[in-house]
Amino acid sequence: MILRDRLEEIIPGLRKESAEVFALGPNETIGEVTTEQIFGGMRGIKSMICDTSEVGLETGLIVRGRPILDLVDILPEEMFYLLLTGEIPDKKALEDLQWELRRRNDVPFYVWNTINALPMETHPMVMLNSAVLVMENESFFRRRYEEGLPKDRLWEPMLWDALSLIARIPIIAAYIYRRKFNKGPRINPDNTLDWAANYARLLGVEDSDGSFADLMRLYMVLHSDHEGGNVSALTTQTINSALSDIYFSISGGLNGLAGPLHGLANQECLRFIIKLRDDIGHVPSDAEVKEYCINLLNNKKVISGYGHAVLRVTDPRFTAFVNFGNKHLPDDEIFGIVKQLFNIVPKILMEGGKAKDPWPNVDASSGALLHYYGLTEYDYYTVLFSVSRILGLSAQLILNRALNRPIIRPKSVTTEWMKKQLTAKKESKPAAEIKPKSK
Repeated sequence: MILRDRLEEIIPGLRKESAEVFALGPNETIGEVTTEQIFGGMRGIKSMICDTSEVGLETGLIVRGRPILDLVDILPEEMFYLLLTGEIPDKKALEDLQWELRRRNDVPFYVWNTINALPMETHPMVMLNSAVLVMENESFFRRRYEEGLPKDRLWEPMLWDALSLIARIPIIAAYIYRRKFNKGPRINPDNTLDWAANYARLLGVEDSDGSFADLMRLYMVLHSDHEGGNVSALTTQTINSALSDIYFSISGGLNGLAGPLHGLANQECLRFIIKLRDDIGHVPSDAEVKEYCINLLNNKKVISGYGHAVLRVTDPRFTAFVNFGNKHLPDDEIFGIVKQLFNIVPKILMEGGKAKDPWPNVDASSGALLHYYGLTEYDYYTVLFSVSRILGLSAQLILNRALNRPIIRPKSVTTEWMKKQLTAKKESKPAAEIKPKSK
């Protein structure tokens, strides 16, 4: 396989580079940890390596040195190759990867039995996670590890497991949608289609002009990776650092993705837009949107989709979705509200000093596009996110095994320890250095 052979070629260089960087200063201090960070969820602490992508305060998502807006026209398969190698595959390498995925897309029968055994009221993410976890039975990585494969070769069975999981996940996820929401029987894959177009077809969404397939291609690319420190990525890497296989690892990460502060955000944003329209009672004017948002803020409520934990600019993924909407659904009323909010909310937030970042994140636009195509079942949106993010999570795990990353084991401290440390520091400062609090 071309991708496997390319990784075989570049991994020695990656290992050499990693060792050289480490040798530059094994005991050098890279950053400081503040009390606010310890009590604030480790926000911003530089403590791990992730080479697949980075998120700059002023740039948004950068994938292997390329701004995400430069990648909106590639396929998800190409994105996976790029995440792993830093290169966009040529035609032959892309076709080879697509062939490899197609030959692996036969979902084991017990996966269907597992999903069908779950009550219909089960959340779609539970269905998806159960399907991923039960496929651990297929783990090539676990078998090769038990056979004694050297650690510096474990990246290869991790790659094979990743390819199998990526090949099957759209088929599984589409069936969950059709079963959960009474959309009819399972649809068989069409191996003449690319990965995302096949997923669009398997969902059964009406797509006479092919634009829904285009949206799925874009969605899968934009959501595929977002550094290594977000909840799902960090959870996945932590589990995998114990040499758990990809099924155990990604199952854990998906549990994190299901949280309202992570993968559920896009459905919360769409709910907000629908509620805004329903509360006003008609397609709102700009003045009505502004008044509605000001009232929310005055009542100490948030405007969903605005303010990002990391970014200080408009999320470029938001821009990519808006560009898609302008092309394919310019007159849709829900999408129109998305654009109204973008023109109104940042100004309100800046004037009121309500947010460090008043700009929209990707979730402020993505749900409106799904809604336009009739995919209105909010509980499914995180499954879509998961299908995409598995590309990035898998790439991170393969590279971590290629570079023999150690087990993740940060040191925790007690509140009492912190109290003693901070009290001692305060008492050791000269009186002149201790400034009184401003009234």
